[in-house]
Order: sequence, then C-alpha cells, then structure tokens
Amino acid sequence: MDRIDRVLLAHLQQDATQSYAALGQAVGLSAGAAHERVRKLRERGVIRRTTVDVDPVAVGNAVLAYVMIDSVSWMGDSAKDFAAIPEIVEAHVIAGSASVLVKVRTASTGRLQDVLRRIYAINGVSGTRATVVLETLVERPVSAQNQE
Repeated sequence: MDRIDRVLLAHLQQDATQSYAALGQAVGLSAGAAHERVRKLRERGVIRRTTVDVDPVAVGNAVLAYVMIDSVSWMGDSAKDFAAIPEIVEAHVIAGSASVLVKVRTASTGRLQDVLRRIYAINGVSGTRATVVLETLVERPVSAQNQE
C-alpha cells in the first residue's frame, strides 16, 4: 500500500458514499483511477466490506459490556457457539487469565444476564466476568496510516 491508497482509505472511512470523482480529487487522480485503486483494495481484502455506523443507543442497545470467559478446555473451536448469540458483537481468543473476551450489546442489564446464561451453556465455559461500560471515551476505526 502506498500513500495514495492510505489517503483513499482514510477518506472512505470518513464517508464511504463519496463519489470516485471526489476521491480522485482528494488524491490527484481521475475518477476512473480512484475507482480502480478502490477495486484493488477490495480485491486484496484491505477493504473487507462497506457498511454504515449505527448508533447502538438509537436502536435500543444502550448496554455495552465486555465479558472475560474462563474455560476448562481450548475455546478456539467455539466460534460458531459465540456467533450464535446475536448480542455478541465481537469474540476473541486471548492470552492471560481468561480464554475468551467478548463484546456484548444489549437493551438492558436483564438482557445482559440472559446473554451470560447462554454463554455459560457453551461447552467448556467455566465462568464469566462482565464489565459494564458507563461511558465510552474514545472509539475509532482502524487507521490506514502506518503506526511506525
């Protein structure tokens, strides 16, 4: 990826509905050349998908929690089990005191409790520790810029 690709990605992250003409103008390329660059970024898997950023509170999912999951066995093969719980928006196998970390969005703490029950039903899960977020201070997309 060169500088132009990185600038294109930054612009798309700000507004993915921009025309190729606007993107091209931002990086000094024609609309066609900008379109080709974006196509190649998609083809290489750099751009995984185009989506909208929905406000979770506006759609009734005001409770955000991170749940550390303890297990009695390797949980790396449990992706389908975690994916089957729609309130889980991210799930990660981790190193440290727990085996899995999940990010959960629910409408209420009562619904969070229900999610915890469903997590406990997953084979191998031996315990959970939930942390409810009171306020999000920083939330940003992945930067296309080098972090060196």
